Amino acid sequence: MICYVIILYFIGCLMLSKSFLLGSAAVFVAFAATGPARAEEGMWTFNHLPVATLQKTYGFTPDSAWIEHVVQSSARLAEGCSASFVSGGGLVMTNHHCANSCLAALSDRTHDYFRDGFYSHTPAEERQCPGMELDRLDTISDVSGQVADATRGTSGAAYTAAMQKVESELTRDCVKGDPTHWRCDMVSLFHGGQSALYRYRRYQDVRVVMAPEQGIAFFGGDPDNFSYPRYDIDFSMLRVYDGGRPVHTPFLKFDPMGPKAGDLVFTSGNPGRTQRSLPASALAFQRDVANPAIIGYLSTREGMLWEYSRQGTTPAKEAQDALFGVQNALKSYSGTQAALRTGDIVARRGREDAALRSWIEADASRRKEYGDPFHDIEQAVAVQKTLFPTYLALRMAMPGLAEDAVTLVDGAAEREKPDAKRHAGFHEAQLGEIETSLGAKTPVYPRLETDTLALGLSLMRQTLGADDPLVTGVLGTESPEALAERLVKGTKLADPGVRVALWKRGRTAVDASSDPMIVFARRLYPAYARLRERMLNEVTSPLHKAEGDIARAIFARAKAEGHADDIYPDATFSPRLSWGTVKGWTENGTDIPAFTDFAGMYRHATGSDPFALPKRWLGAKSKVDPATHLDFVSTNDIVGGNSGSPVIDRNGHVVGLIFDGNLPSLAGDLYYDISSNRAVSTDTSAIIAALRDVYDEPTLVHELLDGHQAAASGAAKP
Repeated sequence: MICYVIILYFIGCLMLSKSFLLGSAAVFVAFAATGPARAEEGMWTFNHLPVATLQKTYGFTPDSAWIEHVVQSSARLAEGCSASFVSGGGLVMTNHHCANSCLAALSDRTHDYFRDGFYSHTPAEERQCPGMELDRLDTISDVSGQVADATRGTSGAAYTAAMQKVESELTRDCVKGDPTHWRCDMVSLFHGGQSALYRYRRYQDVRVVMAPEQGIAFFGGDPDNFSYPRYDIDFSMLRVYDGGRPVHTPFLKFDPMGPKAGDLVFTSGNPGRTQRSLPASALAFQRDVANPAIIGYLSTREGMLWEYSRQGTTPAKEAQDALFGVQNALKSYSGTQAALRTGDIVARRGREDAALRSWIEADASRRKEYGDPFHDIEQAVAVQKTLFPTYLALRMAMPGLAEDAVTLVDGAAEREKPDAKRHAGFHEAQLGEIETSLGAKTPVYPRLETDTLALGLSLMRQTLGADDPLVTGVLGTESPEALAERLVKGTKLADPGVRVALWKRGRTAVDASSDPMIVFARRLYPAYARLRERMLNEVTSPLHKAEGDIARAIFARAKAEGHADDIYPDATFSPRLSWGTVKGWTENGTDIPAFTDFAGMYRHATGSDPFALPKRWLGAKSKVDPATHLDFVSTNDIVGGNSGSPVIDRNGHVVGLIFDGNLPSLAGDLYYDISSNRAVSTDTSAIIAALRDVYDEPTLVHELLDGHQAAASGAAKP
């Protein structure tokens, strides 16, 4: 599974809060490809597509109408996935695992929608997903000039302040006083080489229409995750409402036949991050420091969740979504770490760094223009190494409701500042996103919340040592288990109404609150605030500035060599287009075919988890054509965040749904290898067959094939 929020389980969560996430992302993300991309390599912005390469390689040039239609029909789930509109009635297709949190939140004592699936037959039966937001791209504006003017001649804290000010001004003007309906993200492309402002139409009434059982959406479970052949039907159908009515937007026509081997196919999605030009020193930090620590934490948390889930049916249901996410993140990080440790990527990147450094130093004007950015990066990484243990410890001490509490304390302090001086994430144009998140009616399971917090506090003590001032300040005389028990038992923050009320009442209410979780967050906050300032001023800002200098040098050298148009930016969880062909590969002398089918799925079913098919599928075996294609692989360049991306043919029709990559694709954060990197998709023919022959959903099949919502017997309710 390649959902961005899962792949970035720690890269995102370790930012400590929404503001830290947005403000520190550059610490971990790269800036630009250093050489010309191969024909099927790259995740390209829609306003900079290499159409000449497409025409030369495939004999196809997407015209402006094709591009505009794909953009307007594509979408992004704010929590970390991609999606697409597939009917004029607001019907949206994404992955089952992208709707896991919704299904878990809607489940109750008598319904386990995560395990058993969700089915509606009228609009009135569709259920709103708590806290889910869907964004559709409206415009992209180049703001490189404004950012350059605002930050020119600054460094460190002054650079941070200048960036905060210009982001505040640009996002404020972009949302035009209506942050409820519009979202504006500052996107640093080539990490400082270019800056863009992405404006999205926000939709916050997203309802689940249909989702199959977890047993078929994730057939094969963790053993089959990031592998191929696969036999999953990993899809869910949502519907977007505005003002109580389904929205009407452009949509992608649904091809029920799916693709053929060798077909040219496109992926419209939101890849989360890549590190394909991260300097060698930064890659070495991840290999030697960050990744081992993150993998260690994830392994420990996986064990805790397994132990918890084995206590009975109810604990298993409570832990299933978290366990799914942790296992997925663990496999992803382990795959990337294996590529870093066993391959020559760090040494190769070091040679590339040295070559660019020599090119800069060979000319006096270039030395003046770019300085020595690699030296600046090495200094920033050295600071990062010293801060990382505290950084990790703080994150581990703030799961779940504790993170909400810190957001409330942080938000109360930030909102007292002038907008231009606030940290990213707390500008006026962004506050609605935080309030929506705090108000989400997601379930809180007290025992699981307690165990998770106790584990985090124990690991904080283990990481920093029992006598560390942060540890003694947080724990006092209590054990991690006793403190976690007291905080979770005494807090009222599990109630979204309480969270939103505190948010709206601001600093006075937060400072006066006697809620134990808020008191805990206030105790933690000084260390958090100090760490954030050091991270921003001594790590993030120097890295961002140095990466920008490197990106500009790369562009200049590429322009001199005649291939500037072949350079694509690293992924930024913003809309991108990639392409490839439906094609298998050869592994250890064995040919891996492009397609799997229903016959193979039934052969692989053993009756025992995770290879046990749901009863509905066992009963429908005689109805399903065994030769129907189920999943397929293609050479599309994808990473985390592309989950839920539509696979589109030359005609702009949907032929598949991205849900995973194969094992070699785990190195896709670092490089693209066409010989073995493969995207894994569910075939549209399998989706139609499942809806028609297994789930008896003729109305939904009609809507997909006709493109219009059928007249409903039940009215939708907000």
